[in-house]
Amino acid sequence: MVKIRLRRMGAKKAPYYRIVVADSRSPRDGRFIEELGTYDPMADSEKLKVDQERVAYWIANGAQPTDTVRGLLKKTEA
Repeated sequence: MVKIRLRRMGAKKAPYYRIVVADSRSPRDGRFIEELGTYDPMADSEKLKVDQERVAYWIANGAQPTDTVRGLLKKTEA
């Protein structure tokens, strides 16, 4: 199954995430199919950038967002 999930980047105690499309069997920070955006929870206003067109494409083709990503996507729509 293909999932839309977070890939952790950044230093220790300073996380930075990329929103990626990956096979559910691959490791959290391992191989991915495509990068859809970024999320910086440590920034003053929680910077979030997402390519909405590509997200819609992947969801239409059966990709399942994780609970965390689903919540982040709702923030970008509003």
